[in-house]
Amino acid sequence: MDLESNYEIGRTAQFIHSNTFTRVALQFPDELLKDSVRVVSALRAKLRSLNNSSSSSSEQNADVQKEVGLFLMADTAYGSCCVDEVGASHLDADCVVHYGHTCLSPTTKLPAFFVFGKAPISVSDCVNKLSDYALPNGKRVLVLFGLDYAHSIQQIRETVMAASGSECKREFQFANVMCSVMNPSKDPEASNDLLARADGLTSSNSFGTVSGNVYSIGGLVWELPEGDKMEDHLLFWIGSNNSAFANIVLTYNGCEIVRYDALGCRMVTDLSQQRRILKRRYYLMEKAKDANIVGILVGTLGVAGYLNMIGQMKELITAAGKKVYTLVMGRPNPAKLANFPECDIFIYVSCAQTALLDSKEYFAPVITPFEAMLAFNRGSQWTGAYVMDFRDLINSSPVDSRSQSEEARFSFIQGGYVEDDGQGNDTEEEMDGALALANATEKALQLRDNPNTIAKRTAKSGAEFLAARSYQGLDIHYDSSLPGPYLMGRTGRAAGYENEKCRQEKLV
Repeated sequence: MDLESNYEIGRTAQFIHSNTFTRVALQFPDELLKDSVRVVSALRAKLRSLNNSSSSSSEQNADVQKEVGLFLMADTAYGSCCVDEVGASHLDADCVVHYGHTCLSPTTKLPAFFVFGKAPISVSDCVNKLSDYALPNGKRVLVLFGLDYAHSIQQIRETVMAASGSECKREFQFANVMCSVMNPSKDPEASNDLLARADGLTSSNSFGTVSGNVYSIGGLVWELPEGDKMEDHLLFWIGSNNSAFANIVLTYNGCEIVRYDALGCRMVTDLSQQRRILKRRYYLMEKAKDANIVGILVGTLGVAGYLNMIGQMKELITAAGKKVYTLVMGRPNPAKLANFPECDIFIYVSCAQTALLDSKEYFAPVITPFEAMLAFNRGSQWTGAYVMDFRDLINSSPVDSRSQSEEARFSFIQGGYVEDDGQGNDTEEEMDGALALANATEKALQLRDNPNTIAKRTAKSGAEFLAARSYQGLDIHYDSSLPGPYLMGRTGRAAGYENEKCRQEKLV
């Protein structure tokens, strides 16, 4: 497709022009940066054309005639699927235009306009594959798709309905795009006014996974007939094997799922690799139960509700008798997390499509807030349901782990019963113990040969872990507070300092 159509230049310019935005941030993922310069040029030319056409209509549109500032944003600090409100705030932008793949996580301050792109697809081949596989299956079919294929769904729907006949129309159901414009304004009238100005776009401000018989995930929303369940449907995914598809597989792991690869024009029915992820996630949940020091990784600064979730995680971890530290480092990687070896496990608070990290290369596992709630709530049992979006967990009622802190639990990792010490509760006695432990760090080098030294995996706090290390950095501990005498260093060049034997021999 041409640039004008693929990046929706006309529709984007109309949105900016009608809302009289003067500073607009254009957010591109890495794979689309090659087109960013041409997009900015085409968008600026379109905005000038709109300004010139409206300047003669009325004098009250004088503000519209101002040159719109377009700022290109790339290399986001967190996942590129989320709107980078932090970067846009540095530019003092009025709104953000987000290009490419997105999770449609709600913003907290700035309005956002989404351009999903238009990935190529053979509509006829997709309809044939859908009919050949779905009709003999016997189940009702729910068609889900990547947002970059949203442009072709209406044509696929019409072709399927025309080919299947009236008797099979109830067997097919298609999801809809949740929204293309997002406004976090608290004023409903201002919000609806902004959304109404987006010509031809589906707009909504409602988010959530399940509300009655209405389901929503990854920017898609659909409603099932009364009495139907998700397990009764065959999920037909149109798109690539990306994070959005992994989100679907894990959330609806009880459904039969197939994928149509639009690039290769083929059906993919073997999802054993994706389903194997559930087994590993369950193992990580069991491993988290034995953790003593937990690190909370802040994976977003723009998704609404992330501060509430961080606070909820802190309360949960403290109530479970564990120490907690909050870390802000942008996109995590094994090298960054290796700087915190005292943490037995990390909780990654981010949007649903960046929450899953393959932690095989990490020194400590990385889990999601949902997995943390199952691990640290003593009365929780995993029923097979999986929640990826942390916003669905906010204000959920946790099990009171304080009442069960004295009960021993069985550890599948250690193969026996263990007792939680309740070290997360900062009582006066523990504060005194922590102070004494801090004073003992000066003698940490003497603990190197002690066979009773606390091991890494049994440390109850960061200070305790530091005290058990044989090497504690380059801090110099003086026996007295008085400064020592200075020493005269070497003089000369590195090739041969003065008073060196080799230099004297060379001179001879």
